[in-house]
Amino acid sequence: MHQGNQTTISEFLLLGLSNQPEQQKLLFVLFLSMYLVTVVGNGLIILAISLDSYLHTPMYFFLANLSFADISSISTSVPKMLMNIQTKSQSISYENCITQMYFSIMFVAIDNFILVVMAYDRFVAICHPLNYRTIMNPRLCIFLTVISWVLSNTVSLTHTLLLLQLIFCDSNTLPHFFCDLAPLLKLSCSGTMINELVLFIVGLPVITFPFVLILFSYIFIVRAVLRISSKEGKWKAFSTCGSHLTVVLLFYGTIVGVYFFPSSTHSGDRDKIGAVVFTVVTPMMNPFIYSLRNKDMKGTLRKLINRKISLPV
Repeated sequence: MHQGNQTTISEFLLLGLSNQPEQQKLLFVLFLSMYLVTVVGNGLIILAISLDSYLHTPMYFFLANLSFADISSISTSVPKMLMNIQTKSQSISYENCITQMYFSIMFVAIDNFILVVMAYDRFVAICHPLNYRTIMNPRLCIFLTVISWVLSNTVSLTHTLLLLQLIFCDSNTLPHFFCDLAPLLKLSCSGTMINELVLFIVGLPVITFPFVLILFSYIFIVRAVLRISSKEGKWKAFSTCGSHLTVVLLFYGTIVGVYFFPSSTHSGDRDKIGAVVFTVVTPMMNPFIYSLRNKDMKGTLRKLINRKISLPV
């Protein structure tokens, strides 16, 4: 029983991605593998950036923050899901559910803000290359990162505090694999008009404003690249943005598909698939996208792995 609020339930039931018993082992192996790949891949990126002084640049500083957010994001949902499958239990306590929701919102938001900061970094690097080091100085990089984390926590805390005011009666079954805001609002037996209004007022700008900034950054980037006379120079300039642009399209494409298209009779399954993509698949793909398309990162990771192999047992 949660003291100080109006709720009358002490736990929620997470139905997960499937109610078929024969699919549980497959889901366990699949999501455990994805979780390990995400943690190891993003962990290697953070380690490589930390150890190689050549990578101590604004772009890699922001990438390290993105990798940390990705590890944290997938860790808010997948371990609990795996534990529920292993123990054959669907329960999560009220307090843990609210905590999980808080961190899931926060880390998705930080991904959003870090992506726009990385877009600004690419804009400065390509459109103002001579002044890059002056503009993207350490103080500005730290400021942009701190602001991103503060805004993400503010957004998440706002939704969480409003959710705590809601009454949850008899229904406690969530048709999801983690405690997400939208299904929790549907379970409440009290009015959610304020929550939905704030979700629209806060949530829409949080997604659209960074996306618009990224879009404008790339408009200026494309204009600057097209002015480069040599094909080699154009390709080199575009290649520095390829990884970031791929992640942006994957991240925002999924969010638009889940939250901005009208609901259908299969909206529950669609929401689950969308949630899996931007909370599990995208964090897993980011290390591959940034390492496979980046010679500096590949070289550093190769040296790091070779150093580990050559260490005496």
